[in-house]
Amino acid sequence: PPDFTLTVSLVSLSFFFLFLFFFILLLSSFFFLFSLQRKREQFQIQQRMGGNNGQVKKKDHKEIAQMVMFGQGGVGKTALTIRFCSNHFVEEYDPTIEDSYRKQFVVDDVPQLGMIMDTAGEEQYDAMYDHYIREHKMMFLIFSLTDKRSFAVELPQRIERIRGVKDEQGEEYYFYLIGNKKDLEDNREITKEEAVKFAEEEGMPYMETSAKTNEGVEEMFVNMTRMHRDNTHPQLGLGLKARNIKGAI
Repeated sequence: PPDFTLTVSLVSLSFFFLFLFFFILLLSSFFFLFSLQRKREQFQIQQRMGGNNGQVKKKDHKEIAQMVMFGQGGVGKTALTIRFCSNHFVEEYDPTIEDSYRKQFVVDDVPQLGMIMDTAGEEQYDAMYDHYIREHKMMFLIFSLTDKRSFAVELPQRIERIRGVKDEQGEEYYFYLIGNKKDLEDNREITKEEAVKFAEEEGMPYMETSAKTNEGVEEMFVNMTRMHRDNTHPQLGLGLKARNIKGAI
């Protein structure tokens, strides 16, 4: 009968909307819990960095050191930054789009506020690259000691692009070449001699680090800050080689 058919249809429709309601409720709960977990992780990192979202009142520091991390994806830019800021090693690789970090540290008894921009190494996130170059004078060029391409192919391309942008500005800037993943010595594809030679030819200091063991991590940021302060190894506009070259560190 028509009335019975209509009743069945209405009941079926009611069950459908009831199911849809509970499905949306479940999905909303999942996203809420996921967001809560992300905020909790961010809070824990902030606590390791000294709390207060890594911010410091201006009166608490004398110098601001603005630095940027450049390099191919997967070479350890984020791992080095987080190791320095929170003394925590990130095991899993998660491609960075853009992250900024702050860290209080001391260089030669002078308090510093390090402001570190961690950039993407993947090509699909490359749109802001020139902006980072223009906004920073202290630049880490990072490659993996276990990845020949990150050294032999990616580095020259990035250096050429940086110099092209900086030539237009006509100002001094600073490179620091970093060979990361020193702990994976058995998988090394770039010798120290190769890296030192490249650094000397490009007029920049060089050192090797391990975000995993924390070897050389604090030193790289301290050395960069000191290099900028003392005006050693500056790169000059118009693609000129650095003056006062002192070789690798």
